[in-house]
Amino acid sequence: MQILRLGLGVIGFVLVGLLSLLYLFTQLGELDLRRASEYSVSADFANASGLAPGSVVELAGVQVGQVITINLIDTRSRVSIRLPDDVRLPDDSIASIQTKGLLGGHYMLITPGGSEEMIPPGGKIRETESPLDLPGLMAAYIALREKKTTATPKDQQPPNKDDLSIHSPFEGKE
Repeated sequence: MQILRLGLGVIGFVLVGLLSLLYLFTQLGELDLRRASEYSVSADFANASGLAPGSVVELAGVQVGQVITINLIDTRSRVSIRLPDDVRLPDDSIASIQTKGLLGGHYMLITPGGSEEMIPPGGKIRETESPLDLPGLMAAYIALREKKTTATPKDQQPPNKDDLSIHSPFEGKE
């Protein structure tokens, strides 16, 4: 009798564990049982850095899909995304790679156009914008600042009244 009770307890524990795993997989997006009502489209980017399979796809600030794959086609990155059937994109939509916050993760933002024609399943978003190269911009800014500080007085121009620098109200008065 005790062996039967122990066996039923182990079977119940394993069953609860399997149901918990199934629930977690469906909630975390690794396993989706409703996949039949979705379609995929692709977009080619000059640079898709920061984007990864599983990244969020947003339309009007709402998560509507996710990135499936990223492949190199010639010299461009082809990003395939999955969208629900009820989300239709005009054929002049723009796909851009954005950053959540200053150091946040990357996601794809789709800005719909005004065309009456829709992108068919398996179609392609023609207009794309690659992500902002923040480290490159910072390096260029630092190089510009260093160039200004190492400039000789002959190269420097006198300040004019349109400068944004702060001047003393007592400047030039004695």
